[in-house]
Amino acid sequence: MKLIVGLGNPGRKYEKTRHNVGFEVLDLVAIRNAAGTAKEKFNGRIAEATITGRKTLLLWPMTLMNLSGQSVGPAAEFYDVPLADVLVIGDDFNLPLGKLRFRSQGSAGGQKGLGDIIRRSGSQEVPRLRVGIGPVPEAWDGADFVLGKFNRSERTVIDDVIARAAEAVECWVADGIETGMSRFN
Repeated sequence: MKLIVGLGNPGRKYEKTRHNVGFEVLDLVAIRNAAGTAKEKFNGRIAEATITGRKTLLLWPMTLMNLSGQSVGPAAEFYDVPLADVLVIGDDFNLPLGKLRFRSQGSAGGQKGLGDIIRRSGSQEVPRLRVGIGPVPEAWDGADFVLGKFNRSERTVIDDVIARAAEAVECWVADGIETGMSRFN
């Protein structure tokens, strides 16, 4: 079984912000793969889907972004999903807008939700799909930038990349991280 985690912040205030791209990708994955109704569990919303014939869990942590590990750790433990079979989808302002990057491991690179998952799991070997939302404009604070909404032209780009990211997630489930990296990075 695989566990796919979309990072974001809960609540209407954060809908469609740059920081919630992980939620948006997971929402599309759920639609494309006829996920069941999400249940409130593990400080999040969790749903089951069948992706390329494989039973897969989709998790939207309902903690604040910086506490995502409070949701991911217990869900992975309960369902006995090894860390190598957990994919974390999140924003990255160090990547240009619209760029995707799979990694099988590494540091959080400043992404605080991923950082909390790494810290709580005790391992940097957490597969992740980063969605480029950057760069942060000069004179902008990084936190203000990620909590802001995309302008109209950025929204067009990000809608396209969300669709590509959903396809990338499906590729990861079917063929693994190496294939995902060669096709989508």
